[in-house]
Amino acid sequence: MRYDLVIFDNDGVLVDSEPISNTLLAAYLTELGHPTTYEESVRDYMGSAMHRIHELVEERSGELLPAEFDETFHARVFAAFRAELEAVPGAVEVLKGLAGAGVPYCVASSGSHERIRVGHRKTGLDAWFPDEIVFSAEDVGRGKPSPDLFLHAASRMGVAPERCVVVEDSRLGVQAALAADMDVYGFTAMTPEEKLTGAKGFFGSMDELPAILSL
Repeated sequence: MRYDLVIFDNDGVLVDSEPISNTLLAAYLTELGHPTTYEESVRDYMGSAMHRIHELVEERSGELLPAEFDETFHARVFAAFRAELEAVPGAVEVLKGLAGAGVPYCVASSGSHERIRVGHRKTGLDAWFPDEIVFSAEDVGRGKPSPDLFLHAASRMGVAPERCVVVEDSRLGVQAALAADMDVYGFTAMTPEEKLTGAKGFFGSMDELPAILSL
């Protein structure tokens, strides 16, 4: 099937940020008295908006994270991104293929606009993503697994949900795409297939994506 819009998740799909951010998140939560391993951070928070971290910590501990939590965490993450973040291997080649074939694409991320931009500037992906095709959970009331973000992106891009395909690497992202009535393909570089239940198909390398997208 040839889709009218390809919607990319950002973290872990376009930029190789998940190891960095989950290492820092686990360390910060542990520092605050909520012991968390890297593996637990990936399991519980990968692909989610910041509000989910607050909600799960309060649900499990009965305690609120400090008011400065988001600001401090983002400062640590952005500093690490500026020092070491790289694009996911093959991501630029996929974007070149889409552009060459005239297939519209965009990014819809649980991260903030600032987080997206910091990562894109460091990796050079900003050349492929002007502001008008960058969508964040900040733009809607609820982040993934709610379908709101993907539906917002499709609406802004002028494409019906059933004509969209989502490229995701998180359980929450796959759930959000399915709830939006969109096809979704699971990127398994970090997440095993069994964690991405409901995806139409799976791929472990960006080299495989052009064939899936009929480029």
